[in-house]
This record gives sequence, C-alpha cells and structure tokens, in this order.
Amino acid sequence: YQIPFAGSLALFYFTMVIYGLSLVGLGLLISSLCSTQQQAFIGVFVFMMPAILLSGYVSPVENMPVWLQNLTWINPIRHFTDITKQIYLKDASLDIVWNSLWPLLVITATTGSAAYAMFRRKVM
Repeated sequence: YQIPFAGSLALFYFTMVIYGLSLVGLGLLISSLCSTQQQAFIGVFVFMMPAILLSGYVSPVENMPVWLQNLTWINPIRHFTDITKQIYLKDASLDIVWNSLWPLLVITATTGSAAYAMFRRKVM
C-alpha cells in the first residue's frame, strides 16, 4: 500500500517491546492456570479470538456498547493497535502515546506478577 511511516522508529520499537512483554505475561498466566499443554493451547485460543475482535482492529472501540468498551481496557491488543495508528500514521510523540502506553504497562506488570506468583506457588 506504500503508506509512509511517519513516526519515531525508536518509540515504535519501545512500545513493541512493552506489548510483547504484556503478551508473554498473559501467556505465562494462562500456562500457570493450566495443568497440560492442551489446556494452555485452548486457553490461549479462547483469550485471543475475542481479544482480536475487541481490539478496535475489526470495528472501532467507540462503536461498541459501553460495557464492551470498558472490557477492552484489559486487552493489550487494543492499546497496541492505538499506539501503532498514532505513531505510524500521525507521528505521535510519547506525550500522546502515553494515554495508550500506561494501560499496557499496567497489564504487563499485573500479568507478569500474577504469573510469577502462581508459578512459584505451583512449584513449591
């Protein structure tokens, strides 16, 4: 489509790392809840399908009912989709991206900590 990248590549890579860590945290959390690999696979599938549909990629979050809009705040895909649009198309700075980045940081810290605690409890 030859759409030019308008924003900061360093900022985009930084947010991509945070997004990746949030997905790792979610994956570890799901894995720590499951006792077999098959359960974990199904758990990830059950999480990812609605997460993609509710991310704003298919339809805007603003067009969803209010209760679904509130539910999308715990979805890391929603926040990274917003960040990607802002950086890629609008040359947004960290000040603008921060509104979508801080929830991603909270999701990363929460899921990572919960997965660590649950895994540690399982091992000991």
